[in-house]
Amino acid sequence: MKTGFYSLIVLLFSFIQPVTAQISFTNGKHSLEISGGISAYYNHRLIKPDATNQNMNKNRFGLRDAQLQIEGRYGQMWEYELQVDFADFASSSVGEADPENPGLMDAYVLFKGLKFVDIQFGYGKTPYSRSSLVPFIYSPYWQRAEIVRGNVFSRRDVGITLSKSFWKQRIGVYAGAYNGTGEISLRGDNDASGALEYIGRVEFAFPQRMRYRDIDERHVHIPLFAIGLNGRFTERKLPAGATFPAYSTGEYGIKLIDGRRFVYGLDAVFMYKGFSGSFEIHQLRGEPRNPGSLLFQGYSEAETKGYFLAGGYVAQLNYFSRFLQSIFSVRYEQLDLNDLVNGRSERFSCAYAFQLKRFNSMLKFQYTKIIKEESIDPLRWTDQFRIGWQYLFK
Repeated sequence: MKTGFYSLIVLLFSFIQPVTAQISFTNGKHSLEISGGISAYYNHRLIKPDATNQNMNKNRFGLRDAQLQIEGRYGQMWEYELQVDFADFASSSVGEADPENPGLMDAYVLFKGLKFVDIQFGYGKTPYSRSSLVPFIYSPYWQRAEIVRGNVFSRRDVGITLSKSFWKQRIGVYAGAYNGTGEISLRGDNDASGALEYIGRVEFAFPQRMRYRDIDERHVHIPLFAIGLNGRFTERKLPAGATFPAYSTGEYGIKLIDGRRFVYGLDAVFMYKGFSGSFEIHQLRGEPRNPGSLLFQGYSEAETKGYFLAGGYVAQLNYFSRFLQSIFSVRYEQLDLNDLVNGRSERFSCAYAFQLKRFNSMLKFQYTKIIKEESIDPLRWTDQFRIGWQYLFK
């Protein structure tokens, strides 16, 4: 009975399963692969009955991705990648780029000719936070948790990354130096301080290597675990009268500060027989140089001791059903934008994804509920629904 029902489901959807394949070229030692994808959705929000702003402009269809990805290799020593999202190029300028999904996603060269370290130079994801490093296409969600979306710390930047793996890739070590202005680095100049941001990550997986995924599609028969430690630091001293580039401080004004800024975090993930779960926690410590900084919320230096804290965590549980070709997921997150202000935001999200052809063709639904909100970030909505389809050719 079960086998017959499964065959019927496969038959019903087989007519809309696209044939997917990446385009490959080879010329001697040089190989080139071209792939890409499109994802679109419909978004709907429930507005607070007493909200002063009843604007419902977020109830709309949206094109999230129209991506083209080029990956190349020359021999065993050189790799490069160029990934562009035309949907974001069309909808915003570089200065207004969505840090979660900017127009230019990757543009770097990787040199693997040294035995003791690999060197990556250019623009791409910074080695911080597993949730940030998991590609969007492997997630059942349409949006990442708020703390890792790119407004608390940058997800991409221009710079250099050194990396090395050990013990059959179970241990990975990453360290790099970057402009520190994140996606705004694409505009060219650094901020007036000319300072850099330094980022490091160490991760350990057991009993074997674990890629940046949060869904156990393979139904592994041996429990897999991975843990990562992350840190990033920058100290910026703006000259008198200078300001940071537009949009570089993020939606909450804490992505860059005139002073010292530390961010550190821990992430962990497990997978076993279709079940998977992940947990991340991050904290930001800001030490503005100006005692009268707005980030001190009007408190005196004696009260603040010269610093403020921000941060939060996110926990997620998932199950992948081979029989139903479906992913079920729930997520809970907290975010405190400034410990000098009482309160913190809390959100609950759940997601369902139906795989027409694995991750290459997938229907995705996400629901988000605002449990609590901070006075720093008042919202006019309480619930959000998002449903759509991602299609990849790769």
